[in-house]
Amino acid sequence: MTRATLAVTFALEPRQRALVEEAAGAEAQIVWLAGLDPAARAAALRSAGAVLARHTNELTADEKPLIAGARLLQMMTAGIDYIPLAGLPPGLTIASNRGGFSEPMAEHAVALALAAAKRLLVEHRNLERGEFNQFTRNRMLAGGVCGIYGYGGIGAATARRMRGLGMRIHALNRSGRTGDDVDWIGAPGRLHELLRASDVLVIATPLTRTTHLSIAASELALMKEDAILVNLARGEIVDEDALYRHLCVHPRFSACLDAWWVEPMRHGAFRLDHPFLDLPNVIGSPHNSAMVPELYDGVLRYAVANCLRAIRGEAPERLVADDERMG
Repeated sequence: MTRATLAVTFALEPRQRALVEEAAGAEAQIVWLAGLDPAARAAALRSAGAVLARHTNELTADEKPLIAGARLLQMMTAGIDYIPLAGLPPGLTIASNRGGFSEPMAEHAVALALAAAKRLLVEHRNLERGEFNQFTRNRMLAGGVCGIYGYGGIGAATARRMRGLGMRIHALNRSGRTGDDVDWIGAPGRLHELLRASDVLVIATPLTRTTHLSIAASELALMKEDAILVNLARGEIVDEDALYRHLCVHPRFSACLDAWWVEPMRHGAFRLDHPFLDLPNVIGSPHNSAMVPELYDGVLRYAVANCLRAIRGEAPERLVADDERMG
């Protein structure tokens, strides 16, 4: 019996190639496109039951139509808003790797929120200046509300950790439903309720045409004076100008930013239109919340498992919705 082909568009080191082949087992034959001549690449793409890719630029313009027969194009990244989809066959099923990065990103969200609540960076800088502010009060998160804007894999992992700190969980997802243990959940139309309630707001929603600039001046004005905003997702979900003005006018409000508006991977550079990093109520990290060494093996297995679902004729998970197709 001929095995289905899983075409992998990018190069991997030998250990990780072996991992992919082990994960595929007897269900699929792995074809590594890197290093093949154009004719062999074309043949593999025409016969592929599924294609595993990091970026669509790994396929030439002439190669993209060849995957029309594939049951799935599986991307390695969680967010695909910056990946151009033009030239792909119409109707091609595309999945992201949403959820594969959840655990380290959730830890990062907690670390940022705690650093803001405990004034760690502020008082570190004060100590450097010789100021010993022992009696300046910080905050506990226990007893407060952690609002999660985008209750998927990252949101659920964050909720588990925040509940462990004693926070109540309010969440927002597309359906407004979940089987998880949350205190409140709503659909996107109830965003304003989430914002009003949140002591900590964790943004973990994909960037879509709906979520683009969904946190603007009017939304920030609904939030508590001392709320902590944590953005793990995409900078463009928050209005950059509005956030900077809000932080300047509301010094007890904190922004913890792992996601920025112009970043090297998506835009080729890091740039800010306002001096956020000069503000004492901002904590920044270079979108590295998922960058832990032990993660990538699991992410590969996660992606291959979804490819195998499609090859078997089962419904793949983490499908990219129409409004996520920004490129």
